[in-house]
Amino acid sequence: MFSGIIEYLGTVTAARRGERALHAAIATGIGDLSLGESIAVNGVCLTVTAFDDGGNASFFISAETLDRTSLGQLRAGGRVNLERAVTPATRLSGHIVQGHVDGTGRLLSVEMAGEARRVVFAVPWALRRYLVEKGSITLDGISLTVNEIGAAGADEAGPDGFPVALMIIPHTWTHTNLGTLAPGDAVNIEVDVIAKYVESLCQYRS
Repeated sequence: MFSGIIEYLGTVTAARRGERALHAAIATGIGDLSLGESIAVNGVCLTVTAFDDGGNASFFISAETLDRTSLGQLRAGGRVNLERAVTPATRLSGHIVQGHVDGTGRLLSVEMAGEARRVVFAVPWALRRYLVEKGSITLDGISLTVNEIGAAGADEAGPDGFPVALMIIPHTWTHTNLGTLAPGDAVNIEVDVIAKYVESLCQYRS
């Protein structure tokens, strides 16, 4: 489990395609890695399969993960958001994040709003029912607050999507990979798991 507060900005050093899989190496900057520990890479929960004392870690990314996330686009030199799993003593500064991606979206626009930035993403319509204004959403592993929700099928979001606007403070912009994204780039989306539990309870209550 994670909180959506990015701890490290890593660099992909290698991304090698295997048989329906991807073998990725990332310079994490983490000095005390453990074999088998879980790390959220752009919001996707992955397992450390090898590491060295310099904080370089290896990850095996399965076909299932490649099909459901944007990790298939990893390339050497790319920057990735990293978060280690929370402990019982960790402050939950964001919200409950599982690292289980619900879909992918894409960046539509970035514009300055004073010292902050108003950033708009296209989100698949299938996730609309889990979002509310001022609620939480995870984009590439970053816990963010939804500021505005646009209409379905808005031109820029495409026929199967809708726009979601967020206000990004300078710290988040400089300490995550958001500043490296260009319009059209994909991001991993995880909605608030509590919303999914509430939906299930309403559907299957006795």
